[in-house]
Amino acid sequence: MAEGRSKSKIGEANVERILDAALTIFARYGLRGARTDQIAAAAGMSKPNLLYYFRTKEELYVAVLERTLERWLDPLAGIDEQRSPAEALADYITRKLASARSHPEQSRLFATEIIQGAPMLRAALERDLKPLVEAKVAILERWMEEGRLARVDPLAVIFMIWGTTQHYADFAAQVHVLAGRGLDDEAFFEATRRSLVDAILSGLLPRL
Repeated sequence: MAEGRSKSKIGEANVERILDAALTIFARYGLRGARTDQIAAAAGMSKPNLLYYFRTKEELYVAVLERTLERWLDPLAGIDEQRSPAEALADYITRKLASARSHPEQSRLFATEIIQGAPMLRAALERDLKPLVEAKVAILERWMEEGRLARVDPLAVIFMIWGTTQHYADFAAQVHVLAGRGLDDEAFFEATRRSLVDAILSGLLPRL
């Protein structure tokens, strides 16, 4: 039993190592330009070993994108009716911005896939993202009906949070040119976080 668990942990570690390496290669060369042997070398393993875990380059590409989506779903799930609207939305904005700082390559690769029409990821978007977004839209709508948020399009609120936070990853080079620094600068990250939270919440919270 212990040996089986050990093998399982080794397998899980290998999968994560492959996904990390594939992310770097796909982000640099795209799906068409990336080669399986490049990814294997970046992961520090042989090509046959890599193909034991992922049979095709396309399967690996989808796995990289689905891992990004999975990491993004957890903060979205934190919009909970048991919390106050201000707390829930401020936390979501903060966690999304933190993700843009810690995983910029993931955000850029995901954006490229979506811009191309999501040919490889559409099924995951329909299966995993859509129902969760619909559930959170329903929560925002109830808060609006209760007068706890201003009456606006709740889906537009979610899109706005995505757009403003992911901008700092997807357009990092532009941010550096214009601001002279990026989210890796702690002071800039905190100032950006406060600005986004204040700007978005000021338009959503009812005025007393």
